[in-house]
Amino acid sequence: MFVAGMNDIDAVYIDRVDLGGLAVSGLDKLSTLDPSMQLERVGSTVELRVAGKTEALFDAPEEDAATDWGVLTAGYLAAAERASPAVAKATPEQLYETVFNGMVAELDGFSRYAGAATAAENRASREGFGGIGVRIAVADGKVRVVSVMKYTPAQRAGMRPDDEILTIDGEPVAGLVQEQVVERLRGPVDSPVLLTVSRDTQPQPIEIRMTRAHIVPETVVYEREGDAAYIHLYGFNADTVESLRREIDEAEDEIGLEFAGLVLDLRNNPGGLLDQAVEVSDLFLDDGRIVSTHGRHPDSHQFFEATEGDVLDGRPLIVLVNGNSASASEIVAAALQDTGRAVVIGSNSFGKGTVQTVLRLPNSGELTLTWARFHAPSGYTLNKLGVLPTICTSGHKAEQLFTDLRHDRLKPVPVAQRNAVAPTDIEAMDRLRAECPQVKDEPPVDLDLALRLIHALPLYERAIALAGQPTLTVSSDSAPGEVTP
Repeated sequence: MFVAGMNDIDAVYIDRVDLGGLAVSGLDKLSTLDPSMQLERVGSTVELRVAGKTEALFDAPEEDAATDWGVLTAGYLAAAERASPAVAKATPEQLYETVFNGMVAELDGFSRYAGAATAAENRASREGFGGIGVRIAVADGKVRVVSVMKYTPAQRAGMRPDDEILTIDGEPVAGLVQEQVVERLRGPVDSPVLLTVSRDTQPQPIEIRMTRAHIVPETVVYEREGDAAYIHLYGFNADTVESLRREIDEAEDEIGLEFAGLVLDLRNNPGGLLDQAVEVSDLFLDDGRIVSTHGRHPDSHQFFEATEGDVLDGRPLIVLVNGNSASASEIVAAALQDTGRAVVIGSNSFGKGTVQTVLRLPNSGELTLTWARFHAPSGYTLNKLGVLPTICTSGHKAEQLFTDLRHDRLKPVPVAQRNAVAPTDIEAMDRLRAECPQVKDEPPVDLDLALRLIHALPLYERAIALAGQPTLTVSSDSAPGEVTP
């Protein structure tokens, strides 16, 4: 475990780090399990003390010797288990979590450790699982269906929100916690499951038979807004781009020839998979750079280009962002703004401009490590800066903004200053962000203004021009990657 973890950090983390310092920081957290435990690093030795007594001494390896520091960590932990009853009583997972959390705390706010159970849930969110396609809530001993996902066994079988699940394969669910119910609902793809369900409109419980399918959590929700489409993206997982394409097709079928344009809502979207962010952007672009990533590892230098084909055929596109739009959602907003394809409305986005890679550990847990920074098509880094909206709605009303746009009173995006600011110049970035203070909720003004612009094409074009259209660099290199929330 620790040799694998140390070598992963040494190989892919965005900056070179003091591996010895990480090991010491991680091991020092064992004192949270036994306050009498103390670690001392003096010169070339690492000492374990319990209640003031020296229990073990270790020779410190060279600072860049990842394997040796992993071996030392394991040896120190074994000595701590022998010397401390409190440490000895802890489960292996508690020990892994304590030490690895101490290590990654020294890296950055986005690198993290996940134990086997949490990692499995994370993988299910990203990649999917065998299930039926419902969201449930467990309260007062009852299991209620909160929502039914589209295109899933549950929808095809006729399950409805507010159905109460009584049994799963003949076993009562009363008294189970949510995790236990979820575990029973999930299972191998193509395996059968039988539910007994109570429904308000039925005098007696009903039986519903289904066959489990591969379920990817829903991240795309479509609503019609007159002759425009409104689509809210809640994250980026393995199914996001296909779900988005499907919902756009549904909007075209429902609205028909009157289809005027699309509002893509990325507010409160924390991010997800990088390849999905790239493909979502590519849906609306015919050519040009989408994003590039750069870090210490040779494979972190990646360039992603758009391919021909705009699913909207040039119809107006508005992107909504707020202070919780982060990571992959910022990639999409920046790409569509920089290329002149969309008007970005809202407040400054979060500013998480780093890429994380997820590495499996021997216990089936995961280390998520920051390994690159991503750059918008025009070259600026989004880290700490984020996307500056084309039209800032912070503290404004839609009617006034619409009037100001008509009379050329809206400030353009400070493209030159944004693109010139150094990634380390936090003060300069703060000055730029101060022009449009972050909003963390979803104010109605954003959607109101977006729909007005879709129906006023000359003003939509004027708004596009407010963000400028920097000269873009084109490269044919591309590679897959991942961004996590």
